[in-house]
Amino acid sequence: MRRLAILILALVMVSLFCYGVEAAEEKERVYSLKLSTVLVDTDPIAVGLLLLAEKVAADTGGKVKIEVYPSSQLGDTADVLEQAKSGANVGVIIDTGMLADYVPSMAIYTAPYVFNSRENARKFIETETFRGWDVELTKHGLRDLGCNWYQGARNFLTNIKVEKPEDLKGLRVRTMGSTVAQESMKALGAIPTSLPWSEAYGALQSQVIDSVEAQTPAIYGASLHEVTKFCAVTEHFLLFTALVISESWFQSLPDEYKAVLVKRAIEAGDYATQLTVEKEVQFNKEMESKGLTFIQVDKKPFIAASTGVYKTMGWEDLKAKIDAELGQ
Repeated sequence: MRRLAILILALVMVSLFCYGVEAAEEKERVYSLKLSTVLVDTDPIAVGLLLLAEKVAADTGGKVKIEVYPSSQLGDTADVLEQAKSGANVGVIIDTGMLADYVPSMAIYTAPYVFNSRENARKFIETETFRGWDVELTKHGLRDLGCNWYQGARNFLTNIKVEKPEDLKGLRVRTMGSTVAQESMKALGAIPTSLPWSEAYGALQSQVIDSVEAQTPAIYGASLHEVTKFCAVTEHFLLFTALVISESWFQSLPDEYKAVLVKRAIEAGDYATQLTVEKEVQFNKEMESKGLTFIQVDKKPFIAASTGVYKTMGWEDLKAKIDAELGQ
């Protein structure tokens, strides 16, 4: 009996020792996360990611180390997303059109005039509908840290005046490759054309395309004002993007680190958004001074022309639900 008691005591002591070693190792462990964006390091989104890295490191005593890789240094968006889905310690800034492969309804976030203001677009991520999508996304191995990374309102850059939807009829417009973007251009009378963003300048210059629809920071960064004359301020898409990482990597974090990462990601996204808004004003003034003419259009005809997209995509009920949640 005494031998049994001694044996049990020894096993308990060994267990406590092992637990203590594991706890010490856990305490000293450094969690590494690599974040990717296709944007250059001076873009507000990249600046926001750097702020996120700084704040998370400070809050965790350096135990969560985030490295930022701009300009597609980790690969293209789709490749990095696939790595994250597989459990790699990577994350990426991505538009919801690509996330729609996993949660189809998320594509509506990039639909034309789905929100009547930037503030409502930001508010939407806090609704029951969007939170449900985030839960669904985790089932596919992906964790959305916040879809509040605003890249700007998208407008039409052309060499002819565009003041109403009819002016877009027959124009070959470079747009995003998502179905909703393609259908939106068709609804407005344009011919949607997909080509790499890096080729937009040359395609406009050689008249392979007639127009580009894009947000101000991207237009300015690619110097597209050098090969176009007008910018029709339609603001048909409000481009909010998400910061998505691996769900399994996220779950490997201690709970306190999870809370820090989520909180700081939302804050950094809001910070990047404010920078983007400021840059929109600055860049538009600079492009105007170099000869680009901004046309402040009446948006009502553009809104009316694009309503058919919701029927085409089967989103009429979902759009009504979003409107009700936001009171718009």
